[in-house]
Amino acid sequence: MLPLDGFRVLDLTRFLSGPYCTMVLAEMGADVIKIEVPHTGADERRFAPKVNGESYPGAMPNRSKRSISLDLKTEEGKNLLLKMAEDADLVIENFRPGVAKRLGIDYESVRKVRPDILYCSISGFGQTGPYKHRPGFDIMAQGVGGFLRMTGEPGGKPAKVGIAINDIAAGMTAVYSIMGAQMLRQKTGEGQYMDISILEAGLAWTVWESGAYFSGGEVPQATGTRHRRSTPYQAYRTADGYVTIGAANDRLWERLAAEALDRKEWLNDPRFVTLPDRMANIDELEREIEAITMTKTTDEWIAIIDGVGVPCGPALTYDQTLQNEQILAREMIVDVEHPIMGGMKTIAPPTKFSNMDYSVRGPAPWLGQHTAEVLREAGLDDATIEKLFTDGVAFDAHPTLQRSDTNV
Repeated sequence: MLPLDGFRVLDLTRFLSGPYCTMVLAEMGADVIKIEVPHTGADERRFAPKVNGESYPGAMPNRSKRSISLDLKTEEGKNLLLKMAEDADLVIENFRPGVAKRLGIDYESVRKVRPDILYCSISGFGQTGPYKHRPGFDIMAQGVGGFLRMTGEPGGKPAKVGIAINDIAAGMTAVYSIMGAQMLRQKTGEGQYMDISILEAGLAWTVWESGAYFSGGEVPQATGTRHRRSTPYQAYRTADGYVTIGAANDRLWERLAAEALDRKEWLNDPRFVTLPDRMANIDELEREIEAITMTKTTDEWIAIIDGVGVPCGPALTYDQTLQNEQILAREMIVDVEHPIMGGMKTIAPPTKFSNMDYSVRGPAPWLGQHTAEVLREAGLDDATIEKLFTDGVAFDAHPTLQRSDTNV
């Protein structure tokens, strides 16, 4: 049994923040029905590379779900969504503010057919405030949230975090908000509206940066791989790459300097004796350490530094990460069989539970794969469903394939 067994989600999201959230919900047991526009589907289906016409990146956050394709701009499409909402627990969308209302599928409209519905909106800047009507993607949220100015090398151009961190932050914020709302609904019987912005989701993660600013007016700057509060804590060049070192307290610093780097004199060097001393002389410390680390390979340094109990590791490229022995030992890469693309790999859920099967439940569906199936569950007969297909209200990209063999 999974914690969200029997929990039905109508997923009107696209790109990454919403699909990531509903992927997690699906693998916690929810029945996630992804509702997409006919013919083109959700925006992430357009991303290359593609295999047999299906987006490989787009399939990643949409695994373990079902897909139904409806034209919500038609009266029939809107009414079908509201009919499905009668048996749903959550509606989640990431339209621009005001769009759901114009379509007649906003929170107030849905709660008329399901008074205790949970409804979550994810947008760039939220449903209120002077920016509410601005379109907003991850890069805009990183810019307004200050991330672009605190990432990269000192003195360099603004730099984006390597992944879509605000999108993922919004997705995870939606996950815990929905879980909390569901727990409250179980106690009170009342529904809930949740307004999440990708800007604020990322901003909420600036815990140390906000503390330094509110207490002393410090504006975080780009520091490369350096820590803002501790050193040595960064990547240092080696003979063949980089080694990361995290000597984050005096005990670890003493081990690193005296035992790993064979520089006992640094323990009495006025530049490096205390952490404030080391932070004040961080440029000199980096030069001194790199003069030593560049004499051996990364693997050699890891063996030496790890041997004295100081945290360290390599700075891998992503392909090396996916081949790393720790990643493989923890079974973080899993194989799934996609009905169109065939065999494919995906990243597994990260939590290992002692008594819960938290895992990939199936591949991403093709566009509209479960349209007829879900409409039957809503009480429509085959003749009515066929007419919806004929009229263009409903859509299935591969109507001739055997759905019985490919259901998630």
